[in-house]
Amino acid sequence: MKMYRIRKDDKVMVIAGKDAGKVGKVLKILRKKDRVLVEKANMVKRHMRPNPYARQPGGIVEKEMPIHVSNVMVVCSACGKATRVGYRHIEAEGGSKKIRFCKKCNEVME
Repeated sequence: MKMYRIRKDDKVMVIAGKDAGKVGKVLKILRKKDRVLVEKANMVKRHMRPNPYARQPGGIVEKEMPIHVSNVMVVCSACGKATRVGYRHIEAEGGSKKIRFCKKCNEVME
């Protein structure tokens, strides 16, 4: 399984494409396709057929489409800038624990 430095519910900034500069929350990570679903980024219009069983109306629906994981950067909660993520091992009460930190301001990320 591929591991990314981006996790679900992280605040990320889109750095490439038509939505470059937009900031949003990661809704889903698609590991098989190396893509992430970012809230309110890469919006497209889809023509949906009504589904009476699920009680969904038909019409034109705007929804998010996945963005390649290389086109987003994590936004640090401390400094508020798009940054790279590093890892550190700290000593905890049961052994060592791996934590993420901001490469710009050196603060620990939750």
